[in-house]
Amino acid sequence: LRERDFMKWKLDYDFKQYDFRLVLYMIALNTIGIFIVRSATSAESFKDPLVVRQILGSFVGLAMCVGISLVDYRKICKWSPWIYILSVVILAGVKIYGTASGHGATRWITVPVLGKVQPSEFVKVGLILFFADYLQKLKEDINHPHALLMEALYFSIPVGLVMIQPNLSTTIIMTVTVAAMTFASPLKLKWIFAFLGAVLFALASLFYLFTSGLYVNIPFIQPYQLQRILTFLNPAENSDDFYQQMWSIMAIGSGMFNGKGLFNNSIFSVKNGNFLVEEDNDFIFAVIGEELGFRGSLIIIIIFLLIILECLIIAYRAKTLSGRLICVGVMAWIGFQTYTNIAVATGLFPNTGITLPFFSRGVSSLLSVYFGFGIVLNVALQRKT
Repeated sequence: LRERDFMKWKLDYDFKQYDFRLVLYMIALNTIGIFIVRSATSAESFKDPLVVRQILGSFVGLAMCVGISLVDYRKICKWSPWIYILSVVILAGVKIYGTASGHGATRWITVPVLGKVQPSEFVKVGLILFFADYLQKLKEDINHPHALLMEALYFSIPVGLVMIQPNLSTTIIMTVTVAAMTFASPLKLKWIFAFLGAVLFALASLFYLFTSGLYVNIPFIQPYQLQRILTFLNPAENSDDFYQQMWSIMAIGSGMFNGKGLFNNSIFSVKNGNFLVEEDNDFIFAVIGEELGFRGSLIIIIIFLLIILECLIIAYRAKTLSGRLICVGVMAWIGFQTYTNIAVATGLFPNTGITLPFFSRGVSSLLSVYFGFGIVLNVALQRKT
Protein backbone atom coordinates (compact mmCIF):
# COMPACT_ATOMS: atom_id res chain seq x y z
CA LEU A 1 0.00 0.00 0.00
CA ARG A 2 2.82 2.42 0.85
CA GLU A 3 4.57 1.64 -2.42
CA ARG A 4 1.36 2.25 -4.34
CA ASP A 5 0.78 5.56 -2.56
CA PHE A 6 4.39 6.57 -3.30
CA MET A 7 3.97 5.71 -6.98
CA LYS A 8 0.77 7.72 -7.11
CA TRP A 9 2.54 10.70 -5.52
CA LYS A 10 5.43 10.28 -7.93
CA LEU A 11 3.02 10.16 -10.88
CA ASP A 12 1.26 13.33 -9.76
CA TYR A 13 4.56 15.16 -9.31
CA ASP A 14 6.63 14.63 -12.41
CA PHE A 15 9.50 17.02 -11.75
CA LYS A 16 10.23 17.20 -15.44
CA GLN A 17 7.18 19.47 -15.46
CA TYR A 18 8.47 21.70 -12.65
CA ASP A 19 8.56 25.25 -13.97
CA PHE A 20 12.16 26.19 -13.27
CA ARG A 21 11.84 29.15 -15.64
CA LEU A 22 9.35 30.82 -13.32
CA VAL A 23 11.63 30.17 -10.33
CA LEU A 24 14.57 31.64 -12.25
CA TYR A 25 12.58 34.79 -13.11
CA MET A 26 11.59 35.26 -9.47
CA ILE A 27 15.14 34.78 -8.19
CA ALA A 28 16.46 37.22 -10.79
CA LEU A 29 14.01 39.96 -9.80
CA ASN A 30 14.48 39.33 -6.08
CA THR A 31 18.28 39.45 -6.38
CA ILE A 32 18.20 42.72 -8.30
CA GLY A 33 15.66 43.97 -5.78
CA ILE A 34 18.04 43.41 -2.85
CA PHE A 35 20.74 45.51 -4.55
CA ILE A 36 18.18 48.24 -5.29
CA VAL A 37 16.93 48.23 -1.67
CA ARG A 38 20.49 48.64 -0.41
CA SER A 39 21.02 51.57 -2.75
CA ALA A 40 17.62 53.14 -1.99
CA THR A 41 18.20 52.97 1.78
CA SER A 42 21.74 54.36 1.33
CA ALA A 43 23.06 51.42 3.35
CA GLU A 44 26.85 51.21 3.56
CA SER A 45 26.86 47.42 3.23
CA PHE A 46 24.60 44.39 3.01
CA LYS A 47 24.93 44.07 6.80
CA ASP A 48 22.62 47.01 7.33
CA PRO A 49 19.55 45.86 9.37
CA LEU A 50 17.07 46.96 6.69
CA VAL A 51 18.95 45.06 3.96
CA VAL A 52 19.47 42.00 6.18
CA ARG A 53 15.72 41.90 6.87
CA GLN A 54 15.04 41.99 3.12
CA ILE A 55 17.58 39.22 2.47
CA LEU A 56 16.15 37.01 5.22
CA GLY A 57 12.65 37.64 3.90
CA SER A 58 13.82 36.59 0.43
CA PHE A 59 15.28 33.29 1.66
CA VAL A 60 12.24 32.52 3.79
CA GLY A 61 9.92 33.46 0.93
CA LEU A 62 11.75 31.30 -1.61
CA ALA A 63 11.86 28.32 0.77
CA MET A 64 8.15 28.77 1.50
CA CYS A 65 7.44 29.02 -2.24
CA VAL A 66 9.23 25.73 -2.97
CA GLY A 67 7.51 24.01 -0.03
CA ILE A 68 4.04 25.17 -1.08
CA SER A 69 4.73 24.12 -4.68
CA LEU A 70 4.80 20.49 -3.44
CA VAL A 71 1.37 20.71 -1.79
CA ASP A 72 -1.58 19.80 -4.00
CA TYR A 73 -3.40 23.06 -4.72
CA ARG A 74 -6.71 21.16 -4.83
CA LYS A 75 -6.25 20.23 -1.17
CA ILE A 76 -5.50 23.85 -0.31
CA CYS A 77 -8.64 24.93 -2.18
CA LYS A 78 -10.72 22.61 0.02
CA TRP A 79 -9.66 24.77 2.96
CA SER A 80 -10.50 27.99 1.11
CA PRO A 81 -13.75 28.70 3.08
CA TRP A 82 -11.73 28.64 6.32
CA ILE A 83 -9.01 30.76 4.68
CA TYR A 84 -11.73 33.25 3.70
CA ILE A 85 -13.13 33.39 7.24
CA LEU A 86 -9.61 33.83 8.67
CA SER A 87 -8.97 36.66 6.19
CA VAL A 88 -12.14 38.48 7.28
CA VAL A 89 -11.31 38.03 10.97
CA ILE A 90 -7.74 39.31 10.50
CA LEU A 91 -8.91 42.35 8.53
CA ALA A 92 -11.47 43.15 11.23
CA GLY A 93 -8.70 42.78 13.83
CA VAL A 94 -6.49 45.20 11.92
CA LYS A 95 -9.14 47.89 12.18
CA ILE A 96 -9.44 47.31 15.93
CA TYR A 97 -5.86 46.55 16.99
CA GLY A 98 -3.82 47.82 14.03
CA THR A 99 -1.15 50.51 13.88
CA ALA A 100 -2.09 53.82 12.26
CA SER A 101 0.08 55.68 9.76
CA GLY A 102 0.62 59.40 9.32
CA HIS A 103 -2.56 59.73 7.22
CA GLY A 104 -4.59 57.91 9.86
CA ALA A 105 -4.76 54.70 7.80
CA THR A 106 -4.72 51.53 9.93
CA ARG A 107 -3.15 48.81 7.77
CA TRP A 108 -0.54 47.08 9.92
CA ILE A 109 -0.41 44.85 12.96
CA THR A 110 2.67 44.32 15.09
CA VAL A 111 3.81 40.70 15.37
CA PRO A 112 6.62 39.53 17.70
CA VAL A 113 9.95 38.96 15.88
CA LEU A 114 8.49 39.94 12.49
CA GLY A 115 7.53 43.47 13.51
CA LYS A 116 4.92 45.28 11.39
CA VAL A 117 2.93 43.04 9.03
CA GLN A 118 0.33 44.14 6.49
CA PRO A 119 -2.37 41.41 6.48
CA SER A 120 -4.09 42.71 3.33
CA GLU A 121 -1.07 41.45 1.32
CA PHE A 122 -1.81 37.88 2.39
CA VAL A 123 -5.56 38.35 1.97
CA LYS A 124 -4.93 38.83 -1.74
CA VAL A 125 -3.76 35.21 -1.93
CA GLY A 126 -6.64 34.08 0.28
CA LEU A 127 -9.19 35.67 -2.05
CA ILE A 128 -7.56 34.07 -5.10
CA LEU A 129 -7.86 30.63 -3.48
CA PHE A 130 -11.41 31.19 -2.29
CA PHE A 131 -12.81 32.46 -5.58
CA ALA A 132 -10.92 29.82 -7.60
CA ASP A 133 -12.69 27.15 -5.52
CA TYR A 134 -16.03 29.03 -5.60
CA LEU A 135 -16.02 29.43 -9.39
CA GLN A 136 -14.91 25.80 -9.81
CA LYS A 137 -17.89 24.56 -7.80
CA LEU A 138 -20.38 26.84 -9.59
CA LYS A 139 -18.98 26.59 -13.11
CA GLU A 140 -22.30 25.17 -14.36
CA ASP A 141 -24.35 27.94 -12.72
CA ILE A 142 -21.93 30.87 -12.93
CA ASN A 143 -24.14 32.71 -15.43
CA HIS A 144 -27.13 32.70 -13.09
CA PRO A 145 -27.70 36.08 -11.39
CA HIS A 146 -27.88 34.39 -7.98
CA ALA A 147 -24.35 32.96 -8.32
CA LEU A 148 -22.92 36.32 -9.39
CA LEU A 149 -24.73 38.15 -6.59
CA MET A 150 -23.37 35.71 -4.02
CA GLU A 151 -19.87 36.19 -5.46
CA ALA A 152 -20.30 39.96 -5.15
CA LEU A 153 -21.45 39.54 -1.55
CA TYR A 154 -18.50 37.32 -0.62
CA PHE A 155 -16.17 39.81 -2.28
CA SER A 156 -17.68 42.91 -0.66
CA ILE A 157 -16.99 41.82 2.94
CA PRO A 158 -13.16 41.60 2.90
CA VAL A 159 -12.82 44.41 0.36
CA GLY A 160 -15.08 46.62 2.47
CA LEU A 161 -12.82 46.00 5.46
CA VAL A 162 -9.79 46.97 3.37
CA MET A 163 -11.59 50.07 2.09
CA ILE A 164 -12.30 51.41 5.59
CA GLN A 165 -8.64 51.06 6.70
CA PRO A 166 -8.56 53.08 4.32
CA ASN A 167 -6.56 51.37 1.55
CA LEU A 168 -8.01 52.31 -1.82
CA SER A 169 -5.08 51.01 -3.89
CA THR A 170 -5.30 47.48 -2.45
CA THR A 171 -9.06 47.58 -2.93
CA ILE A 172 -8.57 48.31 -6.63
CA ILE A 173 -5.97 45.51 -6.99
CA MET A 174 -8.31 43.01 -5.32
CA THR A 175 -11.15 44.10 -7.60
CA VAL A 176 -9.05 43.70 -10.75
CA THR A 177 -7.79 40.29 -9.57
CA VAL A 178 -11.21 38.81 -8.82
CA ALA A 179 -12.69 40.36 -11.98
CA ALA A 180 -9.96 38.72 -14.11
CA MET A 181 -10.65 35.36 -12.47
CA THR A 182 -14.39 35.72 -13.08
CA PHE A 183 -13.81 36.66 -16.73
CA ALA A 184 -11.63 33.54 -17.12
CA SER A 185 -14.43 31.32 -15.81
CA PRO A 186 -17.24 30.06 -18.13
CA LEU A 187 -18.89 33.50 -17.95
CA LYS A 188 -20.97 34.71 -20.87
CA LEU A 189 -19.89 37.83 -22.73
CA LYS A 190 -23.06 39.70 -21.79
CA TRP A 191 -21.99 39.74 -18.14
CA ILE A 192 -18.46 40.82 -19.02
CA PHE A 193 -19.74 43.70 -21.15
CA ALA A 194 -22.21 44.66 -18.41
CA PHE A 195 -19.37 44.82 -15.86
CA LEU A 196 -17.11 46.81 -18.17
CA GLY A 197 -19.99 49.17 -18.91
CA ALA A 198 -20.55 49.72 -15.19
CA VAL A 199 -16.82 50.41 -14.70
CA LEU A 200 -16.78 52.94 -17.55
CA PHE A 201 -19.87 54.64 -16.14
CA ALA A 202 -18.26 54.83 -12.68
CA LEU A 203 -15.03 56.28 -14.11
CA ALA A 204 -16.97 58.82 -16.20
CA SER A 205 -18.98 59.83 -13.12
CA LEU A 206 -15.83 60.27 -11.05
CA PHE A 207 -14.24 62.34 -13.81
CA TYR A 208 -17.31 64.57 -13.95
CA LEU A 209 -17.38 65.02 -10.17
CA PHE A 210 -13.71 66.02 -10.08
CA THR A 211 -13.82 68.33 -13.08
CA SER A 212 -17.01 70.04 -11.89
CA GLY A 213 -15.80 70.53 -8.33
CA LEU A 214 -18.40 68.19 -6.80
CA TYR A 215 -15.81 65.69 -5.56
CA VAL A 216 -16.58 66.56 -1.91
CA ASN A 217 -19.75 64.49 -2.32
CA ILE A 218 -17.81 61.23 -2.83
CA PRO A 219 -18.21 59.36 0.49
CA PHE A 220 -15.59 56.61 0.17
CA ILE A 221 -12.54 58.76 -0.70
CA GLN A 222 -10.47 60.27 2.11
CA PRO A 223 -9.25 63.90 2.01
CA TYR A 224 -5.63 62.94 1.31
CA GLN A 225 -6.80 60.65 -1.50
CA LEU A 226 -8.86 63.49 -2.97
CA GLN A 227 -5.80 65.71 -2.87
CA ARG A 228 -3.70 63.13 -4.71
CA ILE A 229 -6.30 62.84 -7.49
CA LEU A 230 -6.63 66.62 -7.77
CA THR A 231 -2.84 66.90 -7.95
CA PHE A 232 -2.79 64.36 -10.78
CA LEU A 233 -5.52 66.19 -12.72
CA ASN A 234 -4.04 69.67 -12.13
CA PRO A 235 -0.34 69.35 -11.21
CA ALA A 236 0.36 73.02 -12.02
CA GLU A 237 -2.24 74.16 -9.47
CA ASN A 238 -1.04 71.70 -6.82
CA SER A 239 2.73 71.88 -7.27
CA ASP A 240 3.40 71.47 -3.53
CA ASP A 241 1.74 68.04 -3.61
CA PHE A 242 3.16 67.00 -6.98
CA TYR A 243 6.80 67.14 -5.89
CA GLN A 244 6.96 63.40 -5.10
CA GLN A 245 6.11 62.39 -8.64
CA MET A 246 7.97 65.36 -10.14
CA TRP A 247 11.27 64.30 -8.54
CA SER A 248 10.56 60.67 -9.43
CA ILE A 249 10.12 61.57 -13.11
CA MET A 250 13.28 63.68 -12.96
CA ALA A 251 15.27 60.82 -11.41
CA ILE A 252 14.11 58.34 -14.07
CA GLY A 253 14.88 60.77 -16.87
CA SER A 254 18.30 61.65 -15.48
CA GLY A 255 19.35 57.99 -15.69
CA MET A 256 19.08 58.19 -19.49
CA PHE A 257 20.06 54.95 -21.28
CA ASN A 258 22.90 53.49 -19.18
CA GLY A 259 22.04 54.88 -15.73
CA LYS A 260 24.34 56.43 -13.16
CA GLY A 261 25.29 53.08 -11.61
CA LEU A 262 24.35 51.38 -8.35
CA PHE A 263 25.62 52.90 -5.09
CA ASN A 264 26.98 55.94 -6.95
CA ASN A 265 28.10 59.03 -5.02
CA SER A 266 27.24 61.54 -7.72
CA ILE A 267 26.25 64.96 -6.45
CA PHE A 268 23.90 65.16 -9.44
CA SER A 269 21.87 62.19 -8.24
CA VAL A 270 18.26 62.97 -7.32
CA LYS A 271 18.32 60.12 -4.80
CA ASN A 272 21.59 61.21 -3.20
CA GLY A 273 20.20 64.73 -2.84
CA ASN A 274 17.36 63.29 -0.70
CA PHE A 275 14.74 64.67 -3.06
CA LEU A 276 12.92 61.34 -3.42
CA VAL A 277 10.28 60.28 -0.89
CA GLU A 278 9.57 56.59 -0.15
CA GLU A 279 12.44 55.72 -2.46
CA ASP A 280 12.79 52.26 -0.87
CA ASN A 281 9.08 51.50 -1.17
CA ASP A 282 6.42 53.17 -3.33
CA PHE A 283 8.89 55.10 -5.51
CA ILE A 284 11.63 52.50 -5.77
CA PHE A 285 11.25 52.46 -9.56
CA ALA A 286 12.68 55.99 -9.56
CA VAL A 287 15.90 54.56 -8.09
CA ILE A 288 15.86 51.81 -10.73
CA GLY A 289 15.45 54.36 -13.51
CA GLU A 290 18.17 56.67 -12.22
CA GLU A 291 20.81 54.05 -11.39
CA LEU A 292 20.14 51.36 -14.01
CA GLY A 293 18.84 53.67 -16.72
CA PHE A 294 16.41 52.85 -19.51
CA ARG A 295 18.33 49.66 -20.31
CA GLY A 296 18.11 48.24 -16.79
CA SER A 297 14.49 49.33 -16.37
CA LEU A 298 13.55 47.65 -19.64
CA ILE A 299 15.22 44.38 -18.63
CA ILE A 300 13.27 44.37 -15.35
CA ILE A 301 9.98 45.08 -17.14
CA ILE A 302 10.71 42.28 -19.64
CA ILE A 303 11.27 39.82 -16.78
CA PHE A 304 7.94 40.84 -15.28
CA LEU A 305 6.32 40.29 -18.68
CA LEU A 306 7.93 36.84 -18.90
CA ILE A 307 6.45 35.99 -15.50
CA ILE A 308 3.00 37.06 -16.69
CA LEU A 309 3.41 35.01 -19.88
CA GLU A 310 4.54 31.98 -17.85
CA CYS A 311 1.44 32.26 -15.64
CA LEU A 312 -0.76 32.30 -18.76
CA ILE A 313 0.99 29.22 -20.17
CA ILE A 314 0.52 27.36 -16.88
CA ALA A 315 -3.14 28.45 -16.80
CA TYR A 316 -3.67 27.10 -20.31
CA ARG A 317 -2.20 23.72 -19.34
CA ALA A 318 -3.91 23.45 -15.93
CA LYS A 319 -5.86 20.27 -15.21
CA THR A 320 -8.80 21.95 -13.51
CA LEU A 321 -10.70 25.21 -13.73
CA SER A 322 -9.60 26.15 -10.20
CA GLY A 323 -5.94 25.71 -11.20
CA ARG A 324 -6.44 27.90 -14.24
CA LEU A 325 -8.18 30.58 -12.20
CA ILE A 326 -5.40 30.60 -9.57
CA CYS A 327 -2.84 31.29 -12.30
CA VAL A 328 -5.02 34.01 -13.84
CA GLY A 329 -5.56 35.58 -10.42
CA VAL A 330 -1.85 35.68 -9.54
CA MET A 331 -1.05 36.99 -13.04
CA ALA A 332 -3.64 39.80 -12.75
CA TRP A 333 -2.46 40.69 -9.24
CA ILE A 334 1.26 40.88 -10.03
CA GLY A 335 0.76 42.39 -13.49
CA PHE A 336 -1.62 45.14 -12.42
CA GLN A 337 0.31 45.97 -9.24
CA THR A 338 3.58 46.21 -11.19
CA TYR A 339 2.01 48.40 -13.86
CA THR A 340 0.38 50.65 -11.25
CA ASN A 341 3.62 51.17 -9.33
CA ILE A 342 5.55 52.09 -12.48
CA ALA A 343 2.68 54.29 -13.71
CA VAL A 344 2.73 56.23 -10.42
CA ALA A 345 6.52 56.67 -10.56
CA THR A 346 6.29 57.99 -14.14
CA GLY A 347 3.29 60.27 -13.50
CA LEU A 348 0.74 58.25 -15.49
CA PHE A 349 -1.39 57.48 -12.40
CA PRO A 350 -2.16 59.45 -9.23
CA ASN A 351 0.04 58.67 -6.25
CA THR A 352 -1.50 55.48 -4.81
CA GLY A 353 1.09 54.23 -2.35
CA ILE A 354 1.51 50.78 -3.85
CA THR A 355 4.58 48.52 -3.74
CA LEU A 356 6.61 47.03 -6.60
CA PRO A 357 6.72 43.21 -6.23
CA PHE A 358 10.17 41.77 -5.39
CA PHE A 359 11.66 45.29 -5.09
CA SER A 360 9.91 47.44 -2.50
CA ARG A 361 11.24 47.06 1.02
CA GLY A 362 8.88 45.07 3.20
CA VAL A 363 8.61 41.41 4.12
CA SER A 364 4.79 41.22 3.98
CA SER A 365 4.65 41.97 0.27
CA LEU A 366 7.59 39.67 -0.48
CA LEU A 367 6.20 36.66 1.41
CA SER A 368 2.70 37.03 -0.03
CA VAL A 369 4.09 37.13 -3.59
CA TYR A 370 6.16 34.00 -3.00
CA PHE A 371 3.13 32.30 -1.44
CA GLY A 372 1.04 33.02 -4.53
CA PHE A 373 3.70 31.79 -6.93
CA GLY A 374 4.21 28.64 -4.85
CA ILE A 375 0.62 27.65 -5.59
CA VAL A 376 1.10 28.50 -9.28
CA LEU A 377 4.15 26.21 -9.38
CA ASN A 378 2.04 23.36 -8.02
CA VAL A 379 -0.55 23.94 -10.73
CA ALA A 380 2.30 23.66 -13.24
CA LEU A 381 3.32 20.32 -11.71
CA GLN A 382 -0.13 18.91 -12.46
CA ARG A 383 -0.57 20.15 -16.02
CA LYS A 384 -2.57 18.42 -18.74
CA THR A 385 -0.68 15.87 -20.84
